[in-house]
Amino acid sequence: MFQSGRDVYGRALAVLLGALLLSPAVQANPDSLLLHDGEREIELSIESLRERADVEFHFFEPYLTEEVSIRGLVFRDLLVEHFGRVPSQLHFVAWDDYDVTLPDWDDPNWILVTHQDDEPISLRQRGPVRLVERDYGSRDPGNLRNFNDWVWMIRSIEAVW
Repeated sequence: MFQSGRDVYGRALAVLLGALLLSPAVQANPDSLLLHDGEREIELSIESLRERADVEFHFFEPYLTEEVSIRGLVFRDLLVEHFGRVPSQLHFVAWDDYDVTLPDWDDPNWILVTHQDDEPISLRQRGPVRLVERDYGSRDPGNLRNFNDWVWMIRSIEAVW
């Protein structure tokens, strides 16, 4: 009986290893951002986005409740570059499986953040990229509900026309 129990575990392990070896590789990784436009998929390296980050500013980060230095890219410009125009809506999927579809991105106030306090942001720091507004106007940073459309840990972005 002991021998047959070992055989069962051995077979189960073999099936599991076989399934893992035959399963398709996951394309997304924290080193890239995937953009989807219909049938077209564009993979942007996070490193290239970091190198292009040319907007830098200081602001009060309501989730950290402290002043931080941010560096990134104007999100609207990135959308026009890769989609040809700003889609009416964007569907975001984050690394923590959060997903949301939001409108109104034709605004240069939105920044695709790649750095915080002069350091590249990682998954652990709610990166590798996130979206914030450069100027949040008269909204009270003490009320976090005012910032529900900020998106962190972005894995992919799909154009919704």
